[in-house]
Amino acid sequence: MNEQSGPEQRPRLRPRFVVAGTGSGSGKTTVTLGLLRAFARRGLTVQAFKCGPDYIDPAYHAAVTGRTARNLDSWMTSGEYMLEYFLRSSETADLSVIEGVMGLYDGKEAAALTGSTAEIALLTGSPVLLVVDVRSMGRSAAAIVLGFQQLEPGVNIAAVIVNRCGSASHYRTVKAAIEAACGIPVIGWLARDQGLDIPERHLGLLPAVERGELEPLFDRAADLLEAGTDLDGLLQIAAAASVMHYPAAGEMMPEGEILPEGGSTEESPPEKVPAARNIFQVTGAQEAQELPGKLPATSALSPRIAAKIHQVTGVQETQEPPGEPPGAAALFPRIAAKIHQVTGAQEAQEPPGELPGAAALFPSVAAMGAGIIQCYPSLDSTAPQALASVYDPAPVIAVAQDAAFNFYYADNLELLARAGARLALFSPLSGEGIPPEADGIYLGGGFPEEFAATIAGNPAFLNGLRAAAAADMPLYAECGGYMVLARSLTDRAGAVHEMAGIIPAHTVMQDRRTALGYREVTARADCLLLKQGERLRGHEFHYSLMSYSPSEPRLYAYDSSGRSGSQPEGYARGNVMAAYAHIHLASHIPAAFRLVEACRSYRRSNEDMLRS
Repeated sequence: MNEQSGPEQRPRLRPRFVVAGTGSGSGKTTVTLGLLRAFARRGLTVQAFKCGPDYIDPAYHAAVTGRTARNLDSWMTSGEYMLEYFLRSSETADLSVIEGVMGLYDGKEAAALTGSTAEIALLTGSPVLLVVDVRSMGRSAAAIVLGFQQLEPGVNIAAVIVNRCGSASHYRTVKAAIEAACGIPVIGWLARDQGLDIPERHLGLLPAVERGELEPLFDRAADLLEAGTDLDGLLQIAAAASVMHYPAAGEMMPEGEILPEGGSTEESPPEKVPAARNIFQVTGAQEAQELPGKLPATSALSPRIAAKIHQVTGVQETQEPPGEPPGAAALFPRIAAKIHQVTGAQEAQEPPGELPGAAALFPSVAAMGAGIIQCYPSLDSTAPQALASVYDPAPVIAVAQDAAFNFYYADNLELLARAGARLALFSPLSGEGIPPEADGIYLGGGFPEEFAATIAGNPAFLNGLRAAAAADMPLYAECGGYMVLARSLTDRAGAVHEMAGIIPAHTVMQDRRTALGYREVTARADCLLLKQGERLRGHEFHYSLMSYSPSEPRLYAYDSSGRSGSQPEGYARGNVMAAYAHIHLASHIPAAFRLVEACRSYRRSNEDMLRS
């Protein structure tokens, strides 16, 4: 059953647990992968999640489970958004396993839980399985666990797995010590085993995952955990997790999504359907009627409301879709997009069985109660969603996706689909160029430096980027994609490879990491994703430096703020925007709509030129 069809506040059963470590290197990824494989062997559908802005571990998770792994981040996105995203992503799973980041309490701040695994465990009400590396210790392991319990008593550390035990006797010693001092079960163990060593998190790792080279490691971890862990007991812990509820509509407001000041908060009359409430509140037009023969949930705008929308939004385009009754004014995507901007109602899609031209605002994301919208369910990112019709087809965003370009948050792609885009995946490493139907391009991060020669040897891709930029096609790139837009890329061996040359800079790889950490970026001027002063949150991690030509003006994309302060960053010119930070669109959802609308405008301008 589609959970959105019923009351959102119905209790939800979500068997789940968090796998957390005492610190990086404790073995939580090995334990997570082994548990995912072990539970999958039992026939369970397991949904994996990763805390924080990580791309490598989710690739492992997906390889083990066969399902897209999801990131949960309580700093880049709101806790309410994260909670709904978790609920929707896990609704078809028997079990959810959330792998933590670094140590249980490590986050953005030294004296708070912000962005930590512990905060996500609290927000989701999840029990924690603590992984402790017990090499060369006995009873001291109990002191470690006890300290973790006492630092934040509200965090439910429900059980422990001890890793890198020297022997079965060593395991029995630390198990007895922890259980006596801490009062929680030690439910399993792993011995020191070089066969469980995950390769260093470097650049050739994801291709190895894709080729199946890590399957023996996944199976080895599962074999050992099945032999030494009480999996039934762990399932009982997961099943005992508290029931969950979708956040109330008033709590689901993404940053920046609010009614204009002074907007009405009164509910529309009972005969009005929820889908139209926010329009009524902002425009003041109170007349709506059901189209003959339509489902009750699909409200049509009568001419008086349409006229008022025109007055408020400034959008003047409307017409009767063929075959509709004369009184049914249908919203074209351009009008719907403006309504989204003015009213805050952000979801539109074709109701099943409706004529293609009749885009309707669905109740699930339209104004509810006091004019507040809800966040978005997970979607198939390859399917056209909102605002697509035979009158104005969904704009196509070409997304590079292969071993060189693979760092994308799953919900970033889903938010673009929800905003109305159709995503067309292509592989530069396979010799492919920009899909001919593209109205925009999204180049994510990854490892282009490892494949620089192949990229430089693909003229269809590089010339396609150059042609797109010259035609003012929307082009957004981050980190690895940003590097490819430069004039050249110098790899670690010192070889120089020609890149697209859209940005007047050269990328040079370094031996040491050059940036790491969360970023909040603020637009210096109106650009592809943001209006001046608007902000997005993201994360930066790279080993390269971008060297701009001193003889050419630097057109920064935004001011980037992190632990070391704020500095200008990236590049923005026309419809090109690129920077190092991997941004999360859920930190400011209007950015997704802004990008899609830019692609839509590009499509229309091309169609107008063809007609003229």
